Amino acid sequence: MQTTTTHTAPCAITNTMTDITGLRLSGIFPAGREPSIRTLREWTKLRRIPYHKVGHFVYYDLAEIAAHIRTKLKVPARA
Repeated sequence: MQTTTTHTAPCAITNTMTDITGLRLSGIFPAGREPSIRTLREWTKLRRIPYHKVGHFVYYDLAEIAAHIRTKLKVPARA
C-alpha cells in the first residue's frame, strides 16, 4: 500500500512583533518625525506605550502601538 502525502502551502503568518529599532522605522510615525530611541525607551519605562518583555528582551506589537497612539496619545489643544 502506497501512501501519498499532500503538503499544503505554509500559512502566511505576519508577525508584527519588533524591537525598538524596528518600531522606530516601521512607518507608524510620520516620515522625518520618528521619535528617537531614547524617547521610545523613556515611553517604555514610563509605560506610555504597550510592550512585551521576554526575558531581558523588549518587543513591541506594531498593531497594538498604532491603536494605542490613535486612541490614547492625543495631545489636547491649548485654550
